[in-house]
Amino acid sequence: MMLKSTILSALFVCFIVQVNAQGLYIPRDIKKAYQNGTRSMDGKPGKNYWQNTGKYNISITVAPPKKDVTGTEQITYINNSPDTLKRLNIKLIMNIHRAGAARFSGTSDDYLSEGVQVDEFKVNGEKKNWNNKQARTSNQFVGLSKPLMPHDSVKLDITWHYQLVTGPGREGVIDSTSFYLAYFYPRVSVYDDYVGWDRTEFMDALEFYNDFNDYTLNVTVPKNFIVWATGTLQNPTKVLQPEYAERLEKSMTSDSTIHIATPEDLAGKKVTAQNDMNTWTWTSSHITDVALGISDHYDWDAASVVVDKATGRRASMQAAFQDKSTDFHRSVQFGRNSLSWFSNNWPGVPYPFPKMTAFQGFADMEYPMMVNDSHTGSLSFAQLVQDHEIAHTYFPFYMGINETRYGFMDEGWATTLELLIGTAEVGKEKAETLYKQFRIAGWIHDPSTAEDQPIITQGTELRGGLGNNEYGKPSLSYLALKDMLGDDLFKKALHNYMDNWHGKHPIPWDYFNSMNSGSGRNLNWFFNNWFFTNGYIDLALKNVTKIGTGYKFEIQNIGGFAAPFDLVLTYSDGTTGRIHQTSAVWEKDQKAATISFKNNKTIKSAKIDGGIFMDADESNNNWTAK
Repeated sequence: MMLKSTILSALFVCFIVQVNAQGLYIPRDIKKAYQNGTRSMDGKPGKNYWQNTGKYNISITVAPPKKDVTGTEQITYINNSPDTLKRLNIKLIMNIHRAGAARFSGTSDDYLSEGVQVDEFKVNGEKKNWNNKQARTSNQFVGLSKPLMPHDSVKLDITWHYQLVTGPGREGVIDSTSFYLAYFYPRVSVYDDYVGWDRTEFMDALEFYNDFNDYTLNVTVPKNFIVWATGTLQNPTKVLQPEYAERLEKSMTSDSTIHIATPEDLAGKKVTAQNDMNTWTWTSSHITDVALGISDHYDWDAASVVVDKATGRRASMQAAFQDKSTDFHRSVQFGRNSLSWFSNNWPGVPYPFPKMTAFQGFADMEYPMMVNDSHTGSLSFAQLVQDHEIAHTYFPFYMGINETRYGFMDEGWATTLELLIGTAEVGKEKAETLYKQFRIAGWIHDPSTAEDQPIITQGTELRGGLGNNEYGKPSLSYLALKDMLGDDLFKKALHNYMDNWHGKHPIPWDYFNSMNSGSGRNLNWFFNNWFFTNGYIDLALKNVTKIGTGYKFEIQNIGGFAAPFDLVLTYSDGTTGRIHQTSAVWEKDQKAATISFKNNKTIKSAKIDGGIFMDADESNNNWTAK
């Protein structure tokens, strides 16, 4: 056994060396991570991998219709790095609302505010000067009187306030007494092993990069206001009247939707405890963020679903919404289906959190254990959007992805999972039609230079092409790889990646290397093609030649992407046939391919059909016998 194990280990090392000898481009700062042993070429975290973390105790007070949010927080920040930190970078995402803040697009007056106003900032009890007028960006360094040594911690006390904005967005005022709070607290930004402090400015089109932290969140609101938030509610019997606390408890084991608070209940002012102010307390651990919604008139539905068949563990699915929003009356059952399907099919990892809540807002945006979705008149589209946002549970929340730089690592996967679950829900034809219209057509029919930037291009460096680089194009790459490897091997490789990096901070090269080692295949040619080139999809059927008892098809790859396709054949007797080619057909030559097969029938015509892999120019996809 020892000899056999040694031989297998040696062969595996040789495989990894061989794969990476053919290598992908690796930026110089990321090469250092491999040299330092924090990341490994087999796709796993290196023997020296580390990540910092924090413990956040946040207390806020909100009293609608007043838009003021006041808060205090205590942060214990733990330096697990080998570096001595002489200062901390504080991330203030709400400063995106300040006049003059960097944004991808213009804005309106109802989007603007003074941003976060820090009233007091203490480090280990020592008060620090803070100039709110200078803090126009989403980053601000705070110097430490005593350096933070490796494996030591520092305690921060912060008092702050800000005002919610009324313009539709990811957070703010939904209606006069319904608010959604996200990114609402000052936080220590990520300090990682390849960049150091994350100093990237938050801009409106970009998303986020956060540490995995433990949170206690206390939300104080007037009576008759309900709070929904990330985490587990610790005091339901103190903030809810007994009947409603019982309904909530019953929903935790119910497949059927329980109406915890109906319009009649809310109108009767009998849902919450009747103290002047109630404090709702939520806790969550090893999670990247917290968010919350507040309303005094939103319906509250809930049920639950088994997400781990091996243990019988259930997750709660809740919804908060205006009673007139007919689509949200289906949210709980839509969500139960999502949680179960994702857990048991793709990605096939049990939903990792105790709860999910769909809150009606404007954003169509994901948060840990929360989605903020807009009302839509179409039930099918409402389900698609909710599926997409819940899919983000895995990417970027289960996997701590740097969405700001590499949005394709989460949006591309959520788009892929959206299609896969949609196929199960509404059928292949309808799901693929919507996918092509909603995710692919805008890119493939736009020949502008910006749309053909390599997927690996950091989101911070893009303006045009950002959306297609993060959603449709990477999604197609994941689906092309699934098609090429087959479902079983693809899932094995994907689970290798997810097992390696859940609860950690993967970067694209960790994905590439994990998929190589998990599949036992050298896929670098494929990754180079899809992620590092200016490719698009445009295939041409150049010629069809009769050879003995078969045919030879000559295909030109004009666009460059290694996309799968079907050859659709029409025979002289009126029958048809279909020959499928995976992306493997392009491995040896990514510019041209020759396909031969035996067939006793006479082919009258042939065409290339890419299906969801839409072709930029279909005029050269057909051949007809002369």
